[in-house]
Parts: sequence; structure tokens; C-alpha cells
Amino acid sequence: MLLVVVAFLVACGLYAWLWEPRQLIERDYTLHLANWPAQCDGLRIDQVTDLHTGSWMNGIDNVDRVVAKLAASDSDVVVFTGDYVILSVVLGKYVDPATIANHLAPLTQKKQVYAVLGNHDWWDGGPRVAAEFERVGIQVLENESTRVGVRDCGFNLVGVDDLTAGKPQPLAAYARIDPGLPTIALEHEPEMFLKFPESTALVLAGHTHGGQVNPFGLRTPSTFRAKSAALSGEYHVGERTLFVSPGIGTSWLPLRMGRYPEISRLTLRGREKGAQ
Repeated sequence: MLLVVVAFLVACGLYAWLWEPRQLIERDYTLHLANWPAQCDGLRIDQVTDLHTGSWMNGIDNVDRVVAKLAASDSDVVVFTGDYVILSVVLGKYVDPATIANHLAPLTQKKQVYAVLGNHDWWDGGPRVAAEFERVGIQVLENESTRVGVRDCGFNLVGVDDLTAGKPQPLAAYARIDPGLPTIALEHEPEMFLKFPESTALVLAGHTHGGQVNPFGLRTPSTFRAKSAALSGEYHVGERTLFVSPGIGTSWLPLRMGRYPEISRLTLRGREKGAQ
């Protein structure tokens, strides 16, 4: 019996180390948002977070694979929610932000692309990462907003700096929004969720990797918990909705289990006021 248990644990370890980190899936989600206007019903956003380029089984070739899938998608907009580089990651190899930006560049010829920075990006010199992304046509939102137009749909897109390593200023980020339009906010750290105004229809975040080692999603809370390291998927608090993508790469631990590297394909729909 002991040998069976040991063999099972070894198999799980090898799976988490050698198999799952190499995978890449596209998962569809339909999010029902409060006060979401009819003209924006069906808006499609692809979210990618925590590329962590250079982490275990996740080199620059994987960025190319992600870009190819995003370019072929039917999404209207692509958003990146932080952590493009790695620092001090076990079995990782550092890839500079200029190289990452160059490989993301082809996407900007086909899509509107927006981004915020994560803690690893700030540790690597946040302004330098932002400048490289801006150079190739990715708009990086640092405590600021922009108006996005897609066919008949217009919305505010707000980006707030990372809570861990940046200087988040939600009030400054919202200072110039159009109050007549719905608002989507980007943030790397989901703990910021409740710091956004209640009028925010949707907050998109990453950082947790969905727990990264999270068999069967057992560690993922069913309701929003600010300090949880395993937040993943959709959460509602009042009229606000949070979506946390499980991301692509790995952080200090070179394992993934139960949280495949993922491009999150979001379709936005309205919901009745007060409904969950």
C-alpha cells in the first residue's frame, strides 16, 4: 500500500512539473454584469495574465503561441493584467521586456491591446517595461483611464497600478472617466477589487495563478476573499463583478496542477439588477 501511495505521489509530481505547465487552453466564460448596456451586450474580451516569460516550460516560443491564438480569436479587445517578466523564479531564465514586447507586437496589428503592470514588472523597473510595451502599440494604463470603442459599444477602461509593488491610485485612475459609459477596470492584484467604485461593472485581475497547485479547484473560494491566494474565476459583491484569470506561467514554484495555463475568453452580457 505504501508503494502505491509513493508511486501516486511521484506521478502527480511529474505531471505537475513536466506536463501541465506546457499546456495552453482557451476557456470561454460568459459574465453577466449589472448595469451593462444593450449596445455592449456580447462584447468579447480575451484576457491573458501572468505570462512570466522565462519561467519553467514557458519560454519566448510560448509567447508566440499565445499571440497566435489571440490573433485568431474573435475577440474585440485583448487585455494583459500583469507579470510579463520573472525575477528569482526557480528553474527560470530571465527574458528582457524588450524581447517580450517584440514578440507581442504582431498582435497590435489585429486587436486593440491594453495592459497594466504586475509586481514582477515593477521589481524589474516598471517604467522600462511599460515603455517597451508602449513602443509596440500596447497601451499601458498606469492609474489612468481611456475610452474604448467597439462597433456601437463604448466603455471606460481603467488601469490601476499593482498593490504589491506599484502605487495604486484608484481615485486618480477614475478622475477622467465618462460617467455616461460603463466601466471595466484592470488590476494585477485581485485584493484591490473592493477599492474600486461600486459603479464599476467589471474588474479583471490575475496574480494568483488560480492557486497554481490546486487539484480539482479545492483551494478556490466560492465567494470573494481578499487575502486568498487561490482566487479564480467569477465573483460578485453587490453590483460589481470580479474575474480572476489563472494565467499562463509559474512563479517561484515550477509546478502547475489543476490550473492549466489559460487564455480566458470573456463574453459580457447584462444581468438584472440585484441578480447574482
